[in-house]
Amino acid sequence: MTFPSSPAHHPAPPTHSLPYPQHGAAAAAPAVAPDPSLAERYELITRLGLPTQAHPDFDKFARTMTEQTGLLYGFVNLFLGQQTFVGLHQPPAGSGHVTIGRTMSVDHGWCPEVVDRKKALPLPDVHASPRFAGNHVVDAVGIRAYFGAPLIHDSGTVLGTVCVIDPDKRSLSDARRLRDIVIETGRDVMDHIANHYGH
Repeated sequence: MTFPSSPAHHPAPPTHSLPYPQHGAAAAAPAVAPDPSLAERYELITRLGLPTQAHPDFDKFARTMTEQTGLLYGFVNLFLGQQTFVGLHQPPAGSGHVTIGRTMSVDHGWCPEVVDRKKALPLPDVHASPRFAGNHVVDAVGIRAYFGAPLIHDSGTVLGTVCVIDPDKRSLSDARRLRDIVIETGRDVMDHIANHYGH
């Protein structure tokens, strides 16, 4: 969920944006305290030959997830030196929604919590939970709903997450269905990785 400042030749986005690294910095050293599992994750990603930049296969997973959940933004997110969105789907330019880039600091958003807990995190209304309401993404962009699930390799290494976000909250009664869609997408992504990489 990176929300970069717009380039000078584009109109400013309708809401505030989050800072993002310069081009080529997606795999740079972490800006925060090093994650002890980062070296292990890098080694596995390198061994599997996973892409660490935008890839159409993962963009398709992100798009399908948004279509199934009805949330506006979808991500397949690898945790490198930055959160790196190898899969991304978002509303088209000119839709009035914030345009999202491909990286974000590892200390923003809710995906770090998903990686740490190795479990799905359904937040149909982020403001309903004091623990998760005070997030830079909430303050800067106004996101109200988040559903994320971890990408866990057979080795036990967490590669990252899949998630969807939206500026409108969702009902508690629909939270389980949305969570399950995201969990299933995570399984599909890992099946795709097992079938297409690391052979």
